[in-house]
Amino acid sequence: MKRTTPLRAAIAALLLTVGLGAAAANAAPPPEPAPKASASAGLLDAMRQDLGLTAAQAEERLRTEKTAAEVEKAAERSAGAAYGGSWFDPAAGRLVVAVTDRAEEAEVRALGADTRLVRHSAAALDRAKARLDGLRAPEGVAGWHVDPKSNSVVVDVVRAQRQTPAVRAFVDRARAGGPVTVAETAEAPRTYAAGTVGGDPYYTGNVRCSIGFSVHGGFVTAGHCGGAGAAVRGWDGSAMGTFQGSSFPGDDYAYVSIHSGWWTVPVVLGWGTVPDQLVRGSAEAPVGASICRSGSTTRWHCGTVLAKNQTVNYSQGAVHQMTKTSVCAEGGDSGGSFLSGDQAQGVTSGGWGNCSSGGETWFQPVNEILARYGLRLHTA
Repeated sequence: MKRTTPLRAAIAALLLTVGLGAAAANAAPPPEPAPKASASAGLLDAMRQDLGLTAAQAEERLRTEKTAAEVEKAAERSAGAAYGGSWFDPAAGRLVVAVTDRAEEAEVRALGADTRLVRHSAAALDRAKARLDGLRAPEGVAGWHVDPKSNSVVVDVVRAQRQTPAVRAFVDRARAGGPVTVAETAEAPRTYAAGTVGGDPYYTGNVRCSIGFSVHGGFVTAGHCGGAGAAVRGWDGSAMGTFQGSSFPGDDYAYVSIHSGWWTVPVVLGWGTVPDQLVRGSAEAPVGASICRSGSTTRWHCGTVLAKNQTVNYSQGAVHQMTKTSVCAEGGDSGGSFLSGDQAQGVTSGGWGNCSSGGETWFQPVNEILARYGLRLHTA
C-alpha cells in the first residue's frame, strides 16, 4: 500500500525489534523477560469488548486455541476413517474430536484432545453436504454446512419462510440424502459491498470494498467486489491495481495485482480502533475459536467460528466452502480480513444483521484463495 503513518509505525516496530536484538548480543545477559503477549493490547481489548473476556482470559484463550489448531491436524490423521470432525470447547480450553470407532478414542486423547463417539464420519457428512450442493435452493434457504457437534448437515432457513412450500420441499429432499437437521436464522445472507463513500477503502466502479491480505504482488479480497480485468482505485482515488482473477458465485474470492507506487506489507489495519496487526501465517483455526475482523466500514469486531465448509445461498447464487462466524459486518466490509491471533483466516464475503443489533458473517478461507491463484501470503 502507499505510505500511511500506521503502516510505517508497524514496520518501524519490526525493524526496531531486530536492532535491539542485535545490540543485546553484545551486552550483559538481560534479566529473565516477562512472558511474551500472544497478541497486541488492542486485539485483546477488542476480544474483551466483543467476547466479554478479560485481558488475561483473552490471552489464555488465544494460547489454548493455538494448541487446539495443532492438535486438530494430528487428531484427524490419527483417527483416519473414524474421524467425525472437531471443535474447540472454550469452557474446557480443549479441542473435542468426534470419532465413529471407540477403539480410536485412546490414541486421540493421548494427543491432548477430548473425544465424543458419533455415528457418522466426517467423510460421510461431507458426502451428504455435496448432495445438497447439487440442489437448487429457494430464497428462504440461507445455506447449509457440516456440523460436527450435532453430527449432521445443518440446513439454515429464514424463520419467516420456514413453512413455505418451496422451503419445506427443499428440506424434505435434503433429509432424504443423509443426516440433516434444520436451524432457523433471522435473515437471509447478503454480500457486503457498498456504494462509494469516504474512508480508507479500495474502489471498483461505484463499489467500495476492503482489502483482505497482502500477498507478494498484490492482495486478496472478495470476488463479488469486481470481475477479472476490472481497474482498482486506492483510498486516495489514484490507480492502484487490476483484478487478475475473480470468482463469484460458486466461490467468493479474487486476486488484485498492484501498480508501482503501491506495495504490500504483512499488516492488517486497525483503523485507529486497535493497533495495526502483523500477519505471521495462515494456520486454520478450529470451530469454536475466537476470531476478529477488520473492514473499512465497521473497523474491528470479534466473535467465534461457528461452522466450516458451509454453502451460503445468496440472491446471486450459492457460494461453497465458506466459514460462518458470529462477527458482525456492514456494507463496505466485503473483502476485509479475518484473523485468529496473528494467523490469516479469510476474506469477508457477506452475512446478515449489522454491528448495532448484531448478526453473522461468512468468510472465504484464505488458504483456498492462495492455492487457487498460486499466491504467497506476505508474512512478518
